[in-house]
Order: sequence, then structure tokens, then C-alpha cells
Amino acid sequence: MKISFNLPNMRKISFPAINQVILIMTIAEFVFAISVAFITPVFALFVVNDIKAPVAAAGFSVAVYWGIKSILQLPIARYLDKNHGEIDDFYSMIGGLFIMACVQYFYYFVGSEWQIYLLQSLMAVGNAFVTPPFLAIFSRHIDKDKEAFEWALWSSFSIGAGTAFGGFFSGILAITIGIRPIFLISGTLIFIGMVIHVFLRPYIKPKVPSDLGQFYGLKK
Repeated sequence: MKISFNLPNMRKISFPAINQVILIMTIAEFVFAISVAFITPVFALFVVNDIKAPVAAAGFSVAVYWGIKSILQLPIARYLDKNHGEIDDFYSMIGGLFIMACVQYFYYFVGSEWQIYLLQSLMAVGNAFVTPPFLAIFSRHIDKDKEAFEWALWSSFSIGAGTAFGGFFSGILAITIGIRPIFLISGTLIFIGMVIHVFLRPYIKPKVPSDLGQFYGLKK
């Protein structure tokens, strides 16, 4: 896809062409970033005010999430690399997003501190199945000589704009509808992001050469 537009008394501005895989993943990640940003600013308030747990529980829950995710995604990434295919990456990503969406829905019913730790653990497992394949597929399909731009687009639009948008409306939603319903909205957005990723399926390669130079067209 290539976008171009004109401004008065200025040269024509062209937006670099982006292949379909990068475009789909960028849009999906934008939706995912919004879903995360909806929850992040109000999560501590939810733990303290709704669950009546100590303030420390909010920090402990974050530690549980990152500890499990950081450890688990390494063996998952190793397995996905050894298989030398993209189809397992694709299903790992879809499955992980499904888990994460379900966890956000479950948060609506949380009533005790231990349930927070349980759901944070499940969220970590889901994201551990999402992050490695996302980065792998994105890296393989990135356009040659546009690596910096397309990673920057992901950072600026998907993460930056998505987080800004979600963070801006997070407090407004908390005041108007309460914190618990925000988890339902967040889960729905993750589910939408998962559906958007399904459109990657026609572009997913069932087998990737062990020599990735062949995949990137560096060798005949």
C-alpha cells in the first residue's frame, strides 16, 4: 500500500509502500496497544479499591507477570526457531491472543488477591506465546531497505499512538462506567486484534529455509 498527498505550495509527500503483512500486524498491534493502555493506568486503583488488596499487591502482580513471561518466552522462541516454519508462529500468536482476551474477561469477576496473581500468570503465559512469533514474522516480512522506517512505524503508530489513545480514554472510562467494565472492553479489543491477525494466514509460509538468507532473497 502506498499513500501520497499534496499540501499547498509544497512538494508531493509520499508515504513509503508497505507490504500487506507489515500493514496487518501494525494495525493489529495498534488495537492491542489500546487494550493494554486502557488497563495500565487504573490497574493499581482496581487492586486497592475494588479488590481491597494492599498496595503492594499491585507491584507483586506486575512482578509475577513479567517474571513468568520473561522466562517462558525463551523456550517458546527456541522451539519456534527450530521448526523453521511460520505456521507454528502463526498459531502460537493466535492462541496466545485468545488466552489474553479470556483473561481480561475473567478480570471482571475477580474478587480476591490470589485470583489477581492467577490471572496475571495466565496473561504472562498468553503473551509469552505472542511476543516471539510476532517479532519473528514481522522481522521476516519487513521490506528490504525499509527496516528502520517500518520498525519506527510500529513503535510510533502501533505502540505510541495506541498507548496514547488508550491512556487518554482510560481515566474517562473509569469515571463514567467504572474500572471493571474496562476489562471487558480491553478483552474485546484483544479479540479484535486476534481476528485482524487471522488475515495474515494467506501470507504465512508453511516452511522457512533453515538458511534464512534464502528466505530474504539473499541467495538463489
